[in-house]
Amino acid sequence: MLVLALDTSTAACAVALVEFGSPPAGPSVRASRVVWDARRHGELLAPLTRDVLDTAGVRPPEVLAVVVGAGPGPFTSLRVGMVTGAAFAAALGVPVYGVCSLDGIGAATTGPVGVVTDARRREVFWARYQGGTRVGEPGVGAPAAVAAQLRAAGVERVTGPGTGLYPDAFAGFGTPPAGGRGGAEPEYPAPELLAGLVAADIAGGRDPGPLTPLYLRRPDAAEPRGPKPVTASRPEPARAPAAATGPTSAGGTPAGAAPIGTMPV
Repeated sequence: MLVLALDTSTAACAVALVEFGSPPAGPSVRASRVVWDARRHGELLAPLTRDVLDTAGVRPPEVLAVVVGAGPGPFTSLRVGMVTGAAFAAALGVPVYGVCSLDGIGAATTGPVGVVTDARRREVFWARYQGGTRVGEPGVGAPAAVAAQLRAAGVERVTGPGTGLYPDAFAGFGTPPAGGRGGAEPEYPAPELLAGLVAADIAGGRDPGPLTPLYLRRPDAAEPRGPKPVTASRPEPARAPAAATGPTSAGGTPAGAAPIGTMPV
């Protein structure tokens, strides 16, 4: 079974084609691509997807399911991945599964670990993991406040791209090990890990449910508001026309003045 997986919740635009074989073979990555560019997800995702399929020698109708990182992530970049995945699945008539993007990092960890990614506005998205399984719901907050919550929960190590953005806040935590469960911990939400988390649902034909993004806060862009009410200004008092003091022309205008609606040459 071939599954197309993608994630755009971080600065990494990542796509992978995963093949699920019969146990005990497990999943294998047929092809994958990732480009780090936080501002070009809309330009990169479709070409990367085409490149992955071409590299694997797979035609789109051979894909039987789509998996998308559902965030949390910045509003615009996250929507690029979710809309693209939903459109691809709709065109093929296959199900699309949304998975918390942070799980694409946390699933490869061992022990108590915190995963943090960039939320912009000087904040991070985060979640806590125990043995590769997420504990509780993801959140968003200031780096220092998130670090305090993780310490209070007994977490001694933090991973993810958010750690490099706020090194002072996460300085007291341990560094990632050389390898985690199934290899080194990814620096971004790995699409193949996201696909693996719903492999049983895909194989069992379970309904994926609604594809709902995890924004965790209102988007930066806001709907425009109506114009502000303008206070009516007081009408100016009528002024009496100035009396002509000089001789007038035959048309009634003062001599030497330009007629109304014309300009002197």
